[in-house]
Amino acid sequence: MRLSAIEFTRLASTAQWVYNTRLNFFERTFALYLGNVKTGVYIMTHSCRLSVAPMLDWTDRHCRYFHRLMTKETLLYTEMVTTGAIIHGKGDFLAYNEEEHPLALQLGGSNAADLATCAKLAQERGYDEINLNVGCPSDRVQNGRFGACLMAEPQLVADCVAAMKDVVDIPVTVKTRIGIDDQDSYEFLTDFVSIVSEKGGCEQFTIHARKAWLSGLSPKENREIPPLDYPRAYQLKKDFSHLTIAINGGVKSLEEAKDHLQHLDGVMIGREAYQSPYLLASVDQELFGSNAPVKKRSEIVEEMYPYIEAQLAKGAYLGHISRHMLGLFQNMPGARQWRRHISENAHKPGSGLEVLQDALAKIPKELNV
Repeated sequence: MRLSAIEFTRLASTAQWVYNTRLNFFERTFALYLGNVKTGVYIMTHSCRLSVAPMLDWTDRHCRYFHRLMTKETLLYTEMVTTGAIIHGKGDFLAYNEEEHPLALQLGGSNAADLATCAKLAQERGYDEINLNVGCPSDRVQNGRFGACLMAEPQLVADCVAAMKDVVDIPVTVKTRIGIDDQDSYEFLTDFVSIVSEKGGCEQFTIHARKAWLSGLSPKENREIPPLDYPRAYQLKKDFSHLTIAINGGVKSLEEAKDHLQHLDGVMIGREAYQSPYLLASVDQELFGSNAPVKKRSEIVEEMYPYIEAQLAKGAYLGHISRHMLGLFQNMPGARQWRRHISENAHKPGSGLEVLQDALAKIPKELNV
């Protein structure tokens, strides 16, 4: 079987990854699969030990590239993409940069056939995982019959997962809540997981440790008002020890992530990873045993320059890229000036690297960050 240039590059990088991580092989989730699919070779090497949550309007391809400069091991997720957008939309909703791997596509939908079609397309494009959204509580999502409302239909979710697993070799996972509305008992959650795992074949769940109110609260309020219940997720792992269980919701530091990892297989960080992205810079060292030096903030900014230049040459708008970098110097002297300069100038016609260079100059050099 002949490999394309991209496939050969990914195979070579995988071999290097295996070599570099051989000393902590038994400490982490490790998967390597080399198979022949219609488009050539599929390679999967990733762990759910730490991931960045799929966040609508935030985790686009520019954001993911930026995050990848700080961590090679963290699993990144796309924003949720609906099956309708992929199948009927005019844009390329599956586009990404090769540097983003390991990368999971989060799908929104409830039609098993459509989900299978999208999953197959995603595998052909090289995605490392397919994740089904069973956690978003917004009215718009409910009207499309996907998201958190699907918790009330575990057999439908199982059918959707099974349909996707039938056509792909990559993992098909589910992100969900601990309950919805008044259906928030532990038994409700375990029934859902039992049906989706046993009848659908799902082996990995990410549990947002809050229930969702399907009416009365906005999506933002649903991320903040329902109380967190981490012990419920811990108990779920005890009762389903054969499944991979990760947690999401309210995690603000790597120390908190380490605490959760005493009970669970993985931790997903959401808003904190976006608003204070530099916490990702030490993930590989703290959680994956990497010996690579932790990058300085200024190094990360400068490493973004070639990417930004390439994107601007394709007609991209600087503000669409730089907005993801605003929190890089969070809680550091000069952080406000950094944010203000970018916010006031990145939107101007013809704005280029000089905006970031001038913003970086506002960070005191003696900080050596």
